[in-house]
Amino acid sequence: MSQNGTQELVPVNIDGQEFNLPKGMNLVEAVNTVGKEIPHYCYHPKLSVAGNCRMCLIDMGMPMRDRATGDAILDENGVQKIGWMPKPAIACNSNVSPGLHIKLESETVKDYRNGIMEFLLVNHPLDCPICDQAGECRLQEFSADYGRGYSRFIEDKNVKPKRTKLGERVTLDDERCILCSRCVRFSSEIAGEDVLGFVDRGSYSTLTCYPGKSLDHNYSLNTVDICPVGALTSTDFRFKMRVWFLKEANSICSESSVGSNTVVSSREGKIYRITPRRNDAVNDTWMTDSARELYKQVEEDTRLLSPQILQKEASLDDALSQAIEILKNDKLRMVGSSLSSVEEQFILRKIAKIKEIECYFLAHLGAEDGLLLSADRRPNTRGALLNDLISDVPTSRLDRLEEEIKLGLVDTLLVIHEDLSLTGIDAELLKDLKIVYLGTHTNSTSALASVNLPTLTVFEKKGSFVNQSFRLQKFNQAVPGPAGLFPDTLILTKLLSGISGEEFISPTVDLIWEELAASTPELNDITFHSIGTDGIALNADRFRNLQFPEVKSLKFSIEDFRATEDLVPAL
Repeated sequence: MSQNGTQELVPVNIDGQEFNLPKGMNLVEAVNTVGKEIPHYCYHPKLSVAGNCRMCLIDMGMPMRDRATGDAILDENGVQKIGWMPKPAIACNSNVSPGLHIKLESETVKDYRNGIMEFLLVNHPLDCPICDQAGECRLQEFSADYGRGYSRFIEDKNVKPKRTKLGERVTLDDERCILCSRCVRFSSEIAGEDVLGFVDRGSYSTLTCYPGKSLDHNYSLNTVDICPVGALTSTDFRFKMRVWFLKEANSICSESSVGSNTVVSSREGKIYRITPRRNDAVNDTWMTDSARELYKQVEEDTRLLSPQILQKEASLDDALSQAIEILKNDKLRMVGSSLSSVEEQFILRKIAKIKEIECYFLAHLGAEDGLLLSADRRPNTRGALLNDLISDVPTSRLDRLEEEIKLGLVDTLLVIHEDLSLTGIDAELLKDLKIVYLGTHTNSTSALASVNLPTLTVFEKKGSFVNQSFRLQKFNQAVPGPAGLFPDTLILTKLLSGISGEEFISPTVDLIWEELAASTPELNDITFHSIGTDGIALNADRFRNLQFPEVKSLKFSIEDFRATEDLVPAL
């Protein structure tokens, strides 16, 4: 790093052309920044260097100097000579240094790559048409870009185990494995579960679990994500859909307050898988296995698919009219949700101000794992703080609301996404209340509600969350919602208009942000479109005295083998 904190750039010669690259950066990464490629399999930016595959072999040299005097050694034209290494070097274990010379396109380098590709394909089955990795396979791509284009191998291929269950969620086709060891290093270095290894030698080397162990930790599917070939496959996604048919949308994991960045892949309105998206400030390139299952909630049998009045199906207009009449009651309280987006919470804040009532929030807590699953199992608790819907960390019981109900101060509730049976409130007290429920699925609260208004899941709308480190991140709509269902912002705006007697136009996310940014200090000058793919770190100074239930460090970076990166401010 230079004195002003920026990364120092040094000259590097690539195939006779000068480039300025960040000093000390891994050569594979650095070359990529100038639009060039060093093919590789075993290297991964978040794992330790193994140097297994040798696909990244390059010619490397440095300007020559006299050992005695340190003077530059010049050729007959007065140009400093380059001392090329007599043998190829692996780029994955090399860093950028001043004056470095490398060759990526020389005939010798091409021969290296041809040889490596031919070696890797000796026992590899030619089953691309049925392989789940087809379409996103590095072996396919590099064999086309850097291979010979034909095979000289005439012997029988070595047969290895197929359809081997390494764990509940991961299936191995060992014939496709190229022994890159990414999965082995991930399990050991990142997940902290040393369960994978190789047995036997040469062409008979096989990936397997240690005796008595299986690949069943909550990060096992990350090994599928980083497998460069089709050896490790997701049992859930296996043979379900060709990847080139899938439409991808950037999203945010709603499993907990970590806010892992994800990609939701769908076709014709049906979600087939969720995979992690790289964000070094939040989740590196990983996510939990349990979060990948969340898309199944879209088609669950308990999904609330139509408005209801007294448990009978009704039109949206009738349900809204009935809900508005109920919510005009002076003895109204609201139970909000940290599942709601920042934009939805902003409209809820307007309702609370007009009615001059308090909005209760319920904490959903679970065991944290020190990686990407926090104790706060809601994605947007901090959004509620920014929107001034709450002034303190939510609790796991709503004792004060229960007391208000007992004293007769409350006879009407507006409930957003929450199941009141989890609040600790006596079920008998709830039976005498008028409840308007907004949510995606039926529960004990929807069964008691006078009016049920169905809403959309995080996969069916766009918006933003604020994660546990007060990073604002946006998610995009991946699939359309069920027929007849409308965005939560529209439903809440209709309720706001009816309760206030003032007509509010149903706003888009962009229009909400114009008002939101103007009224919230931490969000000044931010627009929805200005929230980049990595999010925006917000100033959280006014919340630093609050005590949240999360661990303060998330251990999933590998700069120093098992480095600990503190991503959560000291609150």
